[in-house]
Amino acid sequence: MKFILGKKIGASQVFDEKGNIVPVTWISAGPCFVTQIKSKEKDGYDALQIGFQKKKDKKVKKTEKGKEYQYLREIRLVKKENFKRGDEISASAFSEGDKVKISGISKGKGFQGVVKRWGFAGLPKTHGTKHMMRGPGSIGAGGAERVFKGKKMGGRMGCERVTISDVKIIKVDKEKNLIAVKGAVPGSRGVLLEISVA
Repeated sequence: MKFILGKKIGASQVFDEKGNIVPVTWISAGPCFVTQIKSKEKDGYDALQIGFQKKKDKKVKKTEKGKEYQYLREIRLVKKENFKRGDEISASAFSEGDKVKISGISKGKGFQGVVKRWGFAGLPKTHGTKHMMRGPGSIGAGGAERVFKGKKMGGRMGCERVTISDVKIIKVDKEKNLIAVKGAVPGSRGVLLEISVA
């Protein structure tokens, strides 16, 4: 299992062997360090906890060991891996051509109406429609006389955990711990990303 934490740097483009432009997103991946190992015998499941980005000017007490990192995430293990506490996980664990799964928090878009949030068509622009072009239309039901739970309506959009699968790694810079993946990834610049290969 390959797993690493990283931060989104931004979008760019590179050229492949045939000279075609490939849109990429650059990610600053790692280095991450193993802070805790969970086992089935002791905790009921096998998992690794890894830390990313040490906190600045943080004096760590013995009781706070492992909490000196800005971000801590846990990854479940399907089979037992030979990791030890303090082991480093860097971008060199990945190679070009790998297909990865990337999770992150999407951009927040504030309060949005049904047209932008759910893709509603809105009402006709003619035939007497007034001030309701981007409205949802009827929201109730005859007889029940209430709005059912889960009805698609206006509301806050974005700022949710989004996962995209089968993202191809185009380039890996092992010295600078940088990874370039094909296409877009969730979130704005600087958002925390979880990258894994099952």
